[in-house]
Amino acid sequence: MEPQTGNLKTAWQVSLGSYYISEEYGFLLPNPLRELPDHYRPWMEIARNLPHLIESHQLRAHVNKVLPRNLAIPFVEVSRNLGLPPILVHSDLVLANWMKRNPEGPMEISNLDTIILFPGGESLRGFILVTVLVENAAVPGIKALAQAMHAVLQPSQDALLEALQQLKLCIQDMTRTLGRMHDYVDPDIFYAVIRIFLSGWKDNPAMPKGLIYEGISKEPLKYSGGSAAQSSVLHAFDEFLGIHHSEESADFLYRMRDYMPPSHKAFIEEIHSAPSLRDFILSSGHGHCLTAYNQCLEALAELRSYHITVVTRYLVTAAARARSRRLDHLPGPPQALEDRGTGGTAVLSFLKNVRDKTLEATLHPSG
Repeated sequence: MEPQTGNLKTAWQVSLGSYYISEEYGFLLPNPLRELPDHYRPWMEIARNLPHLIESHQLRAHVNKVLPRNLAIPFVEVSRNLGLPPILVHSDLVLANWMKRNPEGPMEISNLDTIILFPGGESLRGFILVTVLVENAAVPGIKALAQAMHAVLQPSQDALLEALQQLKLCIQDMTRTLGRMHDYVDPDIFYAVIRIFLSGWKDNPAMPKGLIYEGISKEPLKYSGGSAAQSSVLHAFDEFLGIHHSEESADFLYRMRDYMPPSHKAFIEEIHSAPSLRDFILSSGHGHCLTAYNQCLEALAELRSYHITVVTRYLVTAAARARSRRLDHLPGPPQALEDRGTGGTAVLSFLKNVRDKTLEATLHPSG
């Protein structure tokens, strides 16, 4: 039995690597570049000074719904080469925007830093780095998912049970890690500052027509803002567990896959095309695997419930405080995005629907 397990692990190392998924860091980009070649030095100088340039109004404060040609053309060209849309996405802000202060040190927030920031100060830094840690907490689950898919093909119910138990523990660890957001991110700063920079120009009441990319298109283009739905982790887990979301939620989630690195999107599609885990468990009659599968669903639903709690604090409650400040004639953020997530959804109803559909996937023994 031991040699077989070793062979499976080796096979999955090759498989994950072919999708540019790291054995150590998962979907996070290992050791992102801190410097670009000298040709891009002007970009890097602006990027390093972005918070100051924006706050001092030295960077064009209002683009009048037009992204200037000298920014739009290279931005679109680089984005096309990466297979990503020309807007800030999750892979930009999180997957490729982290580094270890001490390269030999642990993946702890005290040993991590961002490469690029925009306004938001320590709350923005905390938001990015806690999200990095959530992505890192998902690594054992990505490996367990891969091992479980092999177990279905073997087939090996014992190996599948072990993988499902590991996946459950991983999802629980992701939930605990997400909870650290409260320690590092001020809700008012997230709502009034950070969220504005993450919001895009699709399903955005403040920019209903989109943004003109000068030199690229004479008509405005619409792209969704950065969103947790652009993380590949939960998409992979949903496909593996066979969770089917409502049509409206599924449409948004599938669209968010176009905002992922193409290799990660291909990995999710590979899981979708694999033999059904649910069918295997039901046909095998292995009660322990069925229980472990349902425990994975329960853990995933708990993660999504906790995400709702976080969003309530950082969006709904913060919006109420912002409204109160406006009543007191104090400055606050624009009203247009009050009930919207950064991806453009009516966020609470979307998250609750996704959570409920996760629980609906629960399996029951036949007979």
